[in-house]
Amino acid sequence: MEKGFFNVPIAVNEQVKSYAPGSPERAAVLETYKNMFNTQVDVPLYINGEYVSTGNTRTMSPPHDHQHVVGTYHLAEQKHIDDAIATALEARKTWSLIPWEQRAGIFLKAAELIAGPYRSKINAATMIAQSKTIHQAEIDSACELVDFLRFNVQFMTDIYMEQPESTNEAWNRVEYRPLEGFTYAVTPFNFTAIAGNLPACMALMGNVVVWKPSDSQVFSAKVIMDVFEEAGVPPGVINVVFGDPVMITNTVLSHREFSGLHFTGSTFIFKELWKQIGTNIHNYKTYPRIVGETGGKDFIVAHKSANPKHVATAIARGAFEFQGQKCSAASRAYIPKSIWNDVKNLVIKDVKSFKMGSPEDMRNFITAVIHEGSFDKLAKYIDQAKNDTDAEIIVGGGYDKSKGYFIEPTVIVTTNPKYTTMCTELFGPVITIYVYEDDAYAETLKLVDETSEYALTGAIISKDRYAITQATEALQNSAGNFYINDKPTGAVVGQQPFGGARASGTNDKAGSAQNLLRWVSPRLIKETFVTPTDYRYPFLGE
Repeated sequence: MEKGFFNVPIAVNEQVKSYAPGSPERAAVLETYKNMFNTQVDVPLYINGEYVSTGNTRTMSPPHDHQHVVGTYHLAEQKHIDDAIATALEARKTWSLIPWEQRAGIFLKAAELIAGPYRSKINAATMIAQSKTIHQAEIDSACELVDFLRFNVQFMTDIYMEQPESTNEAWNRVEYRPLEGFTYAVTPFNFTAIAGNLPACMALMGNVVVWKPSDSQVFSAKVIMDVFEEAGVPPGVINVVFGDPVMITNTVLSHREFSGLHFTGSTFIFKELWKQIGTNIHNYKTYPRIVGETGGKDFIVAHKSANPKHVATAIARGAFEFQGQKCSAASRAYIPKSIWNDVKNLVIKDVKSFKMGSPEDMRNFITAVIHEGSFDKLAKYIDQAKNDTDAEIIVGGGYDKSKGYFIEPTVIVTTNPKYTTMCTELFGPVITIYVYEDDAYAETLKLVDETSEYALTGAIISKDRYAITQATEALQNSAGNFYINDKPTGAVVGQQPFGGARASGTNDKAGSAQNLLRWVSPRLIKETFVTPTDYRYPFLGE
């Protein structure tokens, strides 16, 4: 039992290291990269604190060198999913009752393990598995995951301190119980931090989890598993499974004790999961919580007052960092005619200066897209743009998958504001630009709002405060994260809670207390000090 009101360490954002030539962190991560790249790892399932090998395996290869094998991972059968669920429910009996400061201690330790002894390993794994440059790996797998773990502990205590008013007649208090049953985390390939946060934040609040990482992120997910184990996450609290997503999901969602889905991935899959949960609703003990962050068709709108250099840099970084494989990546832009030539020349100059290749060579700004399916999809849209009369590729447009899945950063300019690549999420290093007449600013804002089903991120770039105000109001439902005079990417935990609405998700804001509130079920306790002894109220008097 607790013997005090405990203060947790004040959460601070982890400092991003530079990895400049000659720096110790650069040397450390390159050495770790070489060792991990040249050593094969075996990744079993992780159920009830034990590694489970099934013998049915798939290989793991870096997207930038797809013939090279860095390891294998094991595929689950249905019995393994049943075991994961059963052991989670058994673990809940003790985990849900453990004092909150003990849960906090585990995940605070995990944060410091990643910030310290595991930093090079988790960064190198992300560079290899997801073809991230060291900068993109550092801000994701090291700093953002550390931030999630630290700030979630602080948010948890903030939630617990939210209590109702009491009087001299009764003491009112709220306890924030974990959900009854078990939860399911489905995580994407593109952010190691998201992969770690989705199961961890639910477990922090006292829940037990079955976690299915993306097949394309298993290599770095193994490092997260190692960190959680070393930090002291008890057996059965977070169980990790790989394999057929349909079989795994069907098994999970058909279980009576299923109580919550934490998802990041495609819009279509999330809608299908929502529909499946709805179909099974009469089978569940409780109404499951459904939290999802999905796709985006994120925009940059420039006003005629914008500095062309600001616009060009927002495009170069916002569209092409991590090969555009961020749900927040800029993939459509609206540029006024009066500044277009300057913006165009600057963007072309920037893109032509990019170096592309393996993330091991830290001079490279661009590496490979995640797998062949993504490569083929992007190549198809690029080829279509080459043939369409209402589109022109002004830079890029090349691709090669002989060694790695390399797509050149590509800028398409269209005369059709509803051109296919202005509307369709491509998830790659392709941005489409529509040039509008300066005096059509209001109409263009309306166009931005109506063009896409998504509403994740967006940016306005302008020196004119009236134009900024106009855009902020006109686009209020177009983006859950809206940026003024910046690129539409780079949300920081504790500073910019992240999430969007419409087809982009439930907008439950990862990196904030709002998200954690979804993983608790409050119970109000009223304790009356002097209990009544007569049912009669004064109004009943003669």
